[in-house]
Amino acid sequence: MEERRLLTLMVFSLLIVLAETIAQKHAIEIYSLHVDCKVTSRFAHTVITSKIVNRANESKEATFEVELPKTAFITNFSMSIDGKVYPGIIKEKASAQKEYDAAVSRGQSAGLVKITDRKLEQFRVSVSIAATSKVTFELMYEELLKRQLGKFELLIKVRPKQLVKQFQIDVHIFEPQGICFLETDSTFMTNELTEALRKVQNETKAHILFKPTVEQQKINPELDETLLNGDFVVRYDVKRGAAAGDIQIANGYFVHYFAPHEMPVFPKNVVFVIDRSGSMAGRKIEQTRDALLKILQDLRPEDRFSFITFNNKVVEWKSSLLQATAENVASAAGFVRTLSASGGTDINRALLTAVSVLDKAERLPERSVSMIILLTDGQPTSGEVNVEVIQENIQKVINGKFALFCLGFGFDVSYKFLEKMALSNEGIARRIYENADAALQLQGFYQEVATPILMKIEMQYPENTIEGLTKNNFKLFFEGSEIIVSGKISNDIDLLPVEIKAQSHTSDLTLKEEANVKEKEQVFQNQSYIFGNFIEKLWAYLTIQQLLEKSISAQEENKKTLEAQALELSLRYSFVTPLTSMVVTKPAGQPQSELANKPTEADNEKLKNFPVRAKAPVTKLSSRYFLLAPKDDLDVYRLRGGSPAVVRLTDKTRAQPLAHEYPQLLLQLPKQNEIICLNTDGKAQPSVHLLSDPEQGLTVTGKLGDRRNRFVQFEITYVNPPARIHASTDEIVLSHNNQSTRLLWTESATSTAQGLRVSVEKERSLTASLSDTVTVKISFVKFLDNFLGLYFLNTDHFSDKVSGVLGQFYSKAKFGSDSNINLRADERLLSVSGSQHKVTRQYKKDYRLESTSGPVPCWSIDVTP
Repeated sequence: MEERRLLTLMVFSLLIVLAETIAQKHAIEIYSLHVDCKVTSRFAHTVITSKIVNRANESKEATFEVELPKTAFITNFSMSIDGKVYPGIIKEKASAQKEYDAAVSRGQSAGLVKITDRKLEQFRVSVSIAATSKVTFELMYEELLKRQLGKFELLIKVRPKQLVKQFQIDVHIFEPQGICFLETDSTFMTNELTEALRKVQNETKAHILFKPTVEQQKINPELDETLLNGDFVVRYDVKRGAAAGDIQIANGYFVHYFAPHEMPVFPKNVVFVIDRSGSMAGRKIEQTRDALLKILQDLRPEDRFSFITFNNKVVEWKSSLLQATAENVASAAGFVRTLSASGGTDINRALLTAVSVLDKAERLPERSVSMIILLTDGQPTSGEVNVEVIQENIQKVINGKFALFCLGFGFDVSYKFLEKMALSNEGIARRIYENADAALQLQGFYQEVATPILMKIEMQYPENTIEGLTKNNFKLFFEGSEIIVSGKISNDIDLLPVEIKAQSHTSDLTLKEEANVKEKEQVFQNQSYIFGNFIEKLWAYLTIQQLLEKSISAQEENKKTLEAQALELSLRYSFVTPLTSMVVTKPAGQPQSELANKPTEADNEKLKNFPVRAKAPVTKLSSRYFLLAPKDDLDVYRLRGGSPAVVRLTDKTRAQPLAHEYPQLLLQLPKQNEIICLNTDGKAQPSVHLLSDPEQGLTVTGKLGDRRNRFVQFEITYVNPPARIHASTDEIVLSHNNQSTRLLWTESATSTAQGLRVSVEKERSLTASLSDTVTVKISFVKFLDNFLGLYFLNTDHFSDKVSGVLGQFYSKAKFGSDSNINLRADERLLSVSGSQHKVTRQYKKDYRLESTSGPVPCWSIDVTP
């Protein structure tokens, strides 16, 4: 491994944001901010304490925000106001929700924790404090560090936005194995600030203290502006001794760290499966090309590889795996440079083809590692589109032979689908964020899995001695990572034996070790700054993580058992996990409680940029809906781990959804990475001409319901084959050759007619697909009254003759500018059929993916059919 390679294994990020007015800047003052982190054998315990005073002559709102690692569990939070402590109480999620609903009759419903970054999630709570009063916020969280590419990294994002009289970052590290490497870095460090940094290190301990004075924090002696705006980083690694790893014991629990190094690397047989559908057009496909070109250079000469690209068609670069010779790599680079994006998304056939390539590969090294790396940015829209069927198909053909790694590009992808498919096939899923460094993210992931050095690893311990053993069998081990196994020692023993069996590139390995229990326990005696029960907490943390991971790919009955076990541990050890919530109480006269849920990559990521605003009192009608004050056109969003809900006042007895927040028509413009959201409010009429394309032989009409802003019926007509699909909120009827097939929304089913395939996903969607044509998707939406959503995929197939209420956008819509029209940053100018429209950037509910999906950014325009 090259020393330059590293990936963040632990991210600690701090952001303190204060509510302030221009007229009274810093009326709310942070006079003390301490970050105290104790890292004991990879397990980190962090306490963030912020002390704030209101120096105004009136009440002010103070907002406490902390960004913490996604893999961390919050364990405690409290506020202290005028000597009275207001704690956060961790409960089972349903119980916490019930208490929250009972406590809050007025006010905004908002989760306190949300994902804000690829590595971070944000804890946020606000409280009103009286003039001259003080408040102390304290947040604790814990995390087991994961070693990747040979280093641990502690990143603290510092941004207090004002000078702080008592600012301090205090990091203690204790590693009994010994610390072999330690460094600090910062993006904002100056010569003056360097003087505030102290670093002390011996064989097993390190202490880093960063404590700048107010003068050292200043950008300029004449200005009260702070330099503290950036990253503070600590990097380190530990020494590696015994071949069988290191065993540590405390308070009846053990943890075993195993990280062999300097071993020969297995040759890899890797098939890259690359999505080149229309939604990958533009920046995504460019970044994919850049990443693949760099990955090709990282292939080892003994590796074998191939590419499969797919849209609605699957293309094999070569019919077999090729060795990574200079000639073959150069040929592959030429192929990668030609990649372009268009068409649909046939994930099922692409993965089946990849498995076939590995199955029929000949003359592979006797000991080698085979893997498939899938990169996609969307839902399956061609071929098999039922994600559960795809998952079953792929698991059946892989059958434990290979590892499948799934990379989801952006937020249109169904991460839950990819995650389950990867975990069911000994791999992992990862989201690739649509940032400037997306190519580096792809390359960085490849580096993580590029150097397998062990396979079929079994960590064996005496069965009659150990209880609650965490995962102890592993398919692959990659250079620079680390295997961690933990458990409870149930009997009084003097020695704890361990045996490791594994396969290396050159031989079968058997490693043995015996740990002297009393000697190991003595290591952690008299360590004043180490929290004593860390191995027990580490065991609980690791067990919960593994139970939740197993539940993702488990059958329903087993899933419930695994979640029940994880919930019991979450409550016993006071962890805010996806199964628990923390109710945060507040002083009388303020909203009585807020709810902190643990967001996940699968179900909360889309909400990270969704606006939350509340300008007037609202009355809570239920856990989902709110009643607004009379004559108020206020929007209110629910962000509590599920889909946002928006309501407005219609009368004193019921709430009605704002139609504009739930568009029925989302249009992905061809060859543009832009989405148009159309808001309809037309008169009820038998039929609305939505779209027709004579070259495609496709016509779509719709019928608005009584609410007039919702479609309750669509009719899709094809010329070749002559067929008609009638879809209403009650049923679906496919007519062909004077025969009719009736399908229901209450069950999944598929029907075909001369190549036309109609698939129904139970209570979710209908997809009509025909080779080399536009795919039509109708979503079945349950929200107060049922309605239907209409979307088109593979829109690059539309001809320039497409017309209709929707068709005009596919043939004649163009974004542009006009020097005579002033536009805000969130506005664009859209030309449609010669008319110019000012459109606004908004976040709308996206039913193209699934009924529980979050909002997506789009350009909003109103149409009247």
